[in-house]
Amino acid sequence: MNRKASLWISMLWALAAIAPVPVPAQGTSEKPNIVLILADDMGFSDLGSFGSEINTPNLDKLAHEGLRITQFYNSGRCCPSRAALLTGLYPHQAGVGDMVQDKGTPAYQGYLSKNSATIGQLLKTAGYNTIVSGKWHVGLVPSAWAVNRGFEQSFTMQNNGSSYFNSEPLYNDGRTVTFQLNGREIQRYDTSRYLTQAITDFAIQSIDRMKDQPNPFFLYLAYNAPHWPIQALPEDIARYKGKYLQGWDALREARYRKLVDLGIIQKEWKLSPRYEKATEWNVLSAAEKDQWDTRMAIYAAMIDRMDQCVGQVLDKLKSIGRDRNTLVIFVSDNGGSGDTVREWSYVTEKNGEPGSVNSIDSYDPPWGNASNTPFKLFKKNAHEGGIASPFIAWFPGRVKANALSAQVSHITDIMPTLLELAGIRYPEIFGNEKLTPLAGSSLTPLFQNPQATQSKTIFWEHEGSRAVRKADWKLVAEINQPWELYDLKTDRSENHNLAGHYPQKVKELEKEYLEWAAKVGVVDWNTIK
Repeated sequence: MNRKASLWISMLWALAAIAPVPVPAQGTSEKPNIVLILADDMGFSDLGSFGSEINTPNLDKLAHEGLRITQFYNSGRCCPSRAALLTGLYPHQAGVGDMVQDKGTPAYQGYLSKNSATIGQLLKTAGYNTIVSGKWHVGLVPSAWAVNRGFEQSFTMQNNGSSYFNSEPLYNDGRTVTFQLNGREIQRYDTSRYLTQAITDFAIQSIDRMKDQPNPFFLYLAYNAPHWPIQALPEDIARYKGKYLQGWDALREARYRKLVDLGIIQKEWKLSPRYEKATEWNVLSAAEKDQWDTRMAIYAAMIDRMDQCVGQVLDKLKSIGRDRNTLVIFVSDNGGSGDTVREWSYVTEKNGEPGSVNSIDSYDPPWGNASNTPFKLFKKNAHEGGIASPFIAWFPGRVKANALSAQVSHITDIMPTLLELAGIRYPEIFGNEKLTPLAGSSLTPLFQNPQATQSKTIFWEHEGSRAVRKADWKLVAEINQPWELYDLKTDRSENHNLAGHYPQKVKELEKEYLEWAAKVGVVDWNTIK
């Protein structure tokens, strides 16, 4: 380990050790600890318990001992989903309708709105110790930093992506990768500490520091994996090299069959066609197949390592006797990505050993299409491939084991769920600012009664991609494209567009979408600079 690496690690833990800890509050001992885990750019079918061949035993254990919601939705991309998760509001209401650049309107200002409060801020009012470790990405201005938004202990990456081995910029346009430790800007020099492991280590150390306190804790564990650049530890890559030589078509079919067998999807939902720009596997040369196999092996290795790190956190909870009174929730911020970073002129070109610090690459649309089995399209899209997320909730004695729920749910439902468990009423005023009312509803009725259902309407808009789901009907369109209509009860894979058959239903849902869009401040993306 080099001298800069040693200094960085020493600084990380020394500064974290002096983070302020609140005085224990009365009556907090029975409140549950909460661990909220967010994956980045991971597809619907990338966990073993959601159809994958990737080895994810720790998350699968949580799934088999807990609840899986099979129709859970995110907000389609990194920043919007994080804003919705943290505030319980639609992204536009939280000020993050797009990314972290200010587009000139309150809905697209690029940082958390003053009329929102985070889970961390509200849980602190009930005596919770609060920790965040990982990708933050909900604003670069100080008012939006984790340290100013309710998190006492924080190790955060402010940007959208980073090398997994150092803090060298990924871009040629002057943007840098910014990390913060309790509000202080730091640099990750240490190339021996893989980023997923560094995020985990900070979380475990933070938990360890508060293990003897009566107060409950909230840990927001926001992994950057498996977001590009696809980089992984050699020993993890080796476990998957060669396993994807059968190609993306065979992988999608295998995952589809497993999803049906697991009861995650219905057999009536047929597998969507292969992505139109993906080459037929059998026409590729042996060298091309090997290159594609390597890309997917690296991506799988990143998820494998994330699962190993989740296991480390679970082991820590057990070792300090906090595992039986802890709720763990796992979701992904959007579907698998269709990004092709090698084609982006503003991304630094690195063509070294695949998966290493000297390579900047993505796994590309053909494999992203497989990650989102059985759905179509990707992150940034409002079709199911972009917005469907695996959801796992584990809470011994409080969440029914090995349960599946088909309740239509959204990432804005997590805030009210956690507030209910903590015994907190969402306030009208917080910090002298009037709060926007919550968009979601609590998921706690599903914890013991997973078959319970209620009608729900959910909306999406991101860079012109838009949708509304009301009960089983979904109206969806990509930017500058006409509306498509699907009956998700029989066709969640969105294979049969019914817009021409039910024009009145299209008009009805479009009216509801436009009313919502006006309410939250959606702007025509073609007019935004």
